[in-house]
Amino acid sequence: MAIAKTSVEQWAVLAAVVDSGGFAQAAEALNRSQSAVSYAVARLQESLGVPLLVIEGRKSVLTPHGRTLLARARALIKDLDTLEQLARSLQQGWEPELTLVVDAAFPRTRLLGIVAELQHSCPSTQIQLADVVLSGAEDAITAGAADLVVTSRIPPGYLGDWLLDVTFVAAARPDHGLFQLERELTTDDLVRHVQAVVRDSGTAHPRDEGWLGAARRFTVSSMEASLATLLAGLAYAWLPEHLLADALRSGELRRLPLATGGTRNVSLHMVLVRPASVGPAARAAVEAFHRHALT
Repeated sequence: MAIAKTSVEQWAVLAAVVDSGGFAQAAEALNRSQSAVSYAVARLQESLGVPLLVIEGRKSVLTPHGRTLLARARALIKDLDTLEQLARSLQQGWEPELTLVVDAAFPRTRLLGIVAELQHSCPSTQIQLADVVLSGAEDAITAGAADLVVTSRIPPGYLGDWLLDVTFVAAARPDHGLFQLERELTTDDLVRHVQAVVRDSGTAHPRDEGWLGAARRFTVSSMEASLATLLAGLAYAWLPEHLLADALRSGELRRLPLATGGTRNVSLHMVLVRPASVGPAARAAVEAFHRHALT
């Protein structure tokens, strides 16, 4: 393996000279002597055999080759800084990676707020986020495939904290055939029409929760796809009220006038998969979920 002729430190000194406008200013910014700064840049140019700076008036400016090379070097400087930040975080006990598996019923705006908060509070921790449906959350817990899971069911042998209840609402487009009955609807009415059902993302013990047994159903892979199916007039479905809010408000969708069961609540809980070895990033995630669940 070839040994590099230059160092990241030399490139950082050159960047400081360019960014601060000169050798004296760079020396002050770096808390070094001006001769040390000049020597670092001179050695860099000597090692490369390419002029990087030229003097124009009283200012040192990059040559065309210097601009090209420094642009690439800045990425290396940033990567090294990120690496050192990660080392400091690991020294302090921060996890290098945090895996969150969240039931798709959890409000998306709150989830994005939590992720944004975690990116700020633990920037050196890589966050892996996955949406799951029904038993997919349970699979992630029992398989140990996540650090923190938001689930509608807690598997035996695990403990969880209640976060919030999500209200599911039965809805369809106003021109759907069910509204033409002009009366309260029963299960017998519903099973004669196509129901949109979100496919269970779990594999160990998949569930058909919410499906009424209609002969025809439209199976989709996400709640957003189910919503699109409703807006297209292809089916009816139960979906989280927060996901339907805009369409209900605008009149694009209507609540189905069911005699009973038009709404149902699903409780979401947060489970720490390995509570005995919780790191600071996981604790920050727990606090963020609790805080955003209350808003």
